[in-house]
Amino acid sequence: MNTLLTAFSALSDATRFSIVEQLMDQGELPAGDLIEGRNMSGAAISRHLKVLREAGLVQQRVQGTQRMYSIRSEGLRAIADWTMSKRQFWESSLNRLSDMIERETSWPI
Repeated sequence: MNTLLTAFSALSDATRFSIVEQLMDQGELPAGDLIEGRNMSGAAISRHLKVLREAGLVQQRVQGTQRMYSIRSEGLRAIADWTMSKRQFWESSLNRLSDMIERETSWPI
C-alpha cells in the first residue's frame, strides 16, 4: 500500500502528471525534451523526474550524454490494479441505486 501512496503522491503534482502523460503518449524521451514547453529549468525538471523515479513510475537510462526516460509499466500497473479492485464497489453501489429507483418508480401514485 505504501508504494501505491507514493505513486499517487507523485502524480498529484501537475508537472509530474504531465510528464507521465507525455512519456505514455510519446514513449522514451531525453530529459531535454521533457523541459520544452514547461517554462522550467533543467534542475526543476530533474527534481520532478527524481520523484517519479523514486515512486517507481519512470525509469532512466544513460545513452551517451543523454538521460533517457520512459514509463515503468510496473508502477502504473499497481495503480490500474488498485483502480480495478474498486470496480466492484462502484458496480454494487450503482446496482443498489438502480434497484432503489426501480422500486420508487413502481410505487402507485
